[in-house]
Amino acid sequence: MNALHTSVHHSAVFDHPEMGEHENIVFVQDKETGLNAIIAVHDTTLGPALGGCRVWPYANPADALTDALRLSRGMTYKNALAGLDLGGGKAVIIADPRKHKSVELMEAFGLHVERLSGTYVTAEDVGVSPEDMEAVARFTQHVRGTSATGLGDPSPYTALGVFQGIKASARHVFGNDDLNGRSVSVQGLGHVGFDVARQLHEAGASLIVSDIHAPAVLKAIDTLDATAVDPAEAHAANVDIFAPCALGAGLNARTIPQIKAKVVAGAANNQLQTPADGIALKERGILYAPDYAINAGGVISIALASPGDGDRMVREKTIEIGDTLTAIFKRAESENSTPEQIADTMAEERLAKAKFN
Repeated sequence: MNALHTSVHHSAVFDHPEMGEHENIVFVQDKETGLNAIIAVHDTTLGPALGGCRVWPYANPADALTDALRLSRGMTYKNALAGLDLGGGKAVIIADPRKHKSVELMEAFGLHVERLSGTYVTAEDVGVSPEDMEAVARFTQHVRGTSATGLGDPSPYTALGVFQGIKASARHVFGNDDLNGRSVSVQGLGHVGFDVARQLHEAGASLIVSDIHAPAVLKAIDTLDATAVDPAEAHAANVDIFAPCALGAGLNARTIPQIKAKVVAGAANNQLQTPADGIALKERGILYAPDYAINAGGVISIALASPGDGDRMVREKTIEIGDTLTAIFKRAESENSTPEQIADTMAEERLAKAKFN
């Protein structure tokens, strides 16, 4: 298995704007299976770098590198803030998951994970199935979310954490976390979004829902007494809380002036298009729950799952997301900062403390 020959020149790697403090970047190739992958280890201060493997048809290797670097750094912060003894890493495989993915390709990837001697621990991400992780696990023990190491689908734990985070956000803004009678716009009804909507409905909230997948919307109307809107209008709904649970970068210079909600708290990754958008939300008096803080339930379930303990420890740790957000909100207020800036600071403080101990 040879080094990956790509258009990413070495100077482009070291001078890359997302390079930061990355410890290790591995380019791998296996010609027999067609594997072209990048594994990025950002930080192992707190422990092995845990982060999912994404299979995506990137336009070029440079785009794949950017994604790997950005996502691995994000995992360092997510794991640190969630109180996990794990660093941050990410793997990206350059392939169309519907056309080019195979059992043999995932096994070859597992072999390369094994060669990193436990500094990187992989798991499921976009374009990867539980069956793919079983193939990876045949060649490395440094994998989570398999039948031997996991609790199955992590999305219920992500949804539980988001629901707890919405309650904490409501408590901070409205003075209590009673969601009975509160109005919420849930944008995106995938596995996580629909489960968040279900918990909100059971708590007595009135729901406005949106998704590009019509059957999910119809199901929400039928079972959750929800009202549907176009996904492009979900952020502008006249509601108390906006819960973005679809794609990232939805909070931007165009959408933020249109938001009527007092709280933005949802499961989507990378919700802020730019750092300036977090400041814009604060200036409008809208409380933002930092995405990697509120949606950490999935990684908590992957990190802490053990076959003997069931899900008790995972649920307890996931419910603590609400407490973490409360601490972030209070500190942001006292320091006249934004919640996402404080979340970053709290993660960095934990990393700094570990480095000096």
